[in-house]
Amino acid sequence: MLRFIAWRLVQNVIVFFLFLTVVFFLFQAMPGDYTKQFIMNPKIPPEAREQLKERLGLAGTIWDQYAHYIRNVFTGNLGVSFEHYPREVWSIIAERLPRTAVLFFVATMVAFSWGFPLGRYIAWKRGSVGDYGATVMGVLFYTIFTPLLAIILLFVFANQLGWFRSGGFLNPRFWIRAGVSPQTVFMFLIATVVGLLLWWGASHLAARRLGHPRSRKLMVRSLTAVGLGAAVWAWYGSGLGPYGGDIVWHMVLPLLELTLISFGGTMLLMRDSMLEVVREDYITTARAKGLPDKVVRDKHAARTALLPVITSFVLSIGFVLSGGIITETMFSWKGIGLTYLNATLQQDFPLAMGCLTFTGILALTAHLVADILYALLDPRISY
Repeated sequence: MLRFIAWRLVQNVIVFFLFLTVVFFLFQAMPGDYTKQFIMNPKIPPEAREQLKERLGLAGTIWDQYAHYIRNVFTGNLGVSFEHYPREVWSIIAERLPRTAVLFFVATMVAFSWGFPLGRYIAWKRGSVGDYGATVMGVLFYTIFTPLLAIILLFVFANQLGWFRSGGFLNPRFWIRAGVSPQTVFMFLIATVVGLLLWWGASHLAARRLGHPRSRKLMVRSLTAVGLGAAVWAWYGSGLGPYGGDIVWHMVLPLLELTLISFGGTMLLMRDSMLEVVREDYITTARAKGLPDKVVRDKHAARTALLPVITSFVLSIGFVLSGGIITETMFSWKGIGLTYLNATLQQDFPLAMGCLTFTGILALTAHLVADILYALLDPRISY
């Protein structure tokens, strides 16, 4: 396994290098030049023009710029944004990427927690009314035009009911006297969620030491309540609660859209995978032994059927940018997808290339994790 992981890492480095090469020459082939409005300005002295070209990485031939770009990427320097000059590309991505990551991670987790058990159940009850109803619903959500779903959600919940705002990351009027940056509050929100998840996992590990199942459940619930109480106290004591709530309130509609779309795909994939697994000989053997249907379904069939779903789940995390562009544009959510779109339209090539660089890293990492999970979950696979 370690040899396989090492070889896959070497492959990822080579593929990443080729990916960077394609990205660089793709942007070089695009028409127009954003920087000409500065460099060709007659009011700027020649010395200042050369300094500006050097600062923006535009000095020398195209091969010099290519070598400069590759060297900077592998040394952690993505350059300076044209549109947000002199702000570093790293700082912009570090601000916007968590917003997209949280949105897609939460939506994917919720969709998986709903789609997996429902897909498993309707596959086991194939041909029932529930199977037909859930399948139609899943196909509807999975195939719906994403902007159309966003328009429906905005029209119903923002325009007609007035429960949510029509878009944005926050309410500017509410934050006038905040005294703290939105990014600080958002990162505190992420830290709270991560802390609660770690606390919940530690609670389950601690509860394993108890013998009685009821004692385990009671311990997990008690420790979870303590963790939630500590989180509420931290937000209330810091005075950041209303501002965190404002960000979460603006997150509901884009989160709902992504959850519905991902839920449909997860449920249908789990259903199809289960239908293939239940035809296997070892499932027939398990039934012939007289095992209860629940045991055959959950412990024998569902584990094998879970493999394609896990792969889809992991790979979807690596491609948050492609789906984020549409969702973030429709809901004006200032994440990495909307940042990439605006950077491309404004010919802010360093920022656009930086966004694609992170997309490549996420995609390659997701493929590596999927391969490792496949080997861990499927005993038939060995490296």
